[in-house]
Order: sequence, then C-alpha cells, then structure tokens
Amino acid sequence: MGAMNVMDTYEMNNKNESKKNLKTYKLLISGRVQGVGFRYFAEDKARILQINGYVRNTIDNKVEILCQGYEPNIDTFIKQMQRGPTFANVKDIKITEIKDAQIFNSFEIKF
Repeated sequence: MGAMNVMDTYEMNNKNESKKNLKTYKLLISGRVQGVGFRYFAEDKARILQINGYVRNTIDNKVEILCQGYEPNIDTFIKQMQRGPTFANVKDIKITEIKDAQIFNSFEIKF
C-alpha cells in the first residue's frame, strides 16, 4: 500500500469521528402497539430522519426497534416512537443504548 496523503488521513479521522457520534438504541415499546401500523410508522419516520436499523413485533405483543443515527435526528425519532401512530397507545418504552453496535445501512421491517 502506498503512502497516505493528507486527504486520506483527514477522511479516516472524519469517518472515525462520525462513527463515534453515531448513536444506537434498542427500544422496547409496550401498550396497544401491534395491529395499529406501528412498524410502518417507524419505517416512515426512520426514512425521513435518516435513521437506520429495524423494527419488529415481539411474541409478547410489544414492538422492538433498533435505531441508529445522529443527534438530533435520533432524539426526534425516539420522541416520535414514544407517541406512536394515531391508533397506538404507548404505555411504556424501555430505551437501552447499545455501545459498539454494528453499522446499519438501512431501516427495515422484520417479519
């Protein structure tokens, strides 16, 4: 491999800095959250706010979201999930920060 120039060094540092500022959270949402379009709501908000990760229903009638993005978008996304779509009734949301998470390149609904 050849010698690195100043721009290569800058780009490497910039990527490392970006990854450091990237936040990843696991949300576990309970209440009336299944059968009300919650997964599609989450997918739509994630697309708008450039959030990556996934959303899925759990067998115990909750919704699990793994969301990854930069502030303030990630904070806005979480606030929107606390409200949920029109017909949802969010009773509780458990938020856990995930350190050293894998990097997600898209947001998807898992079935």
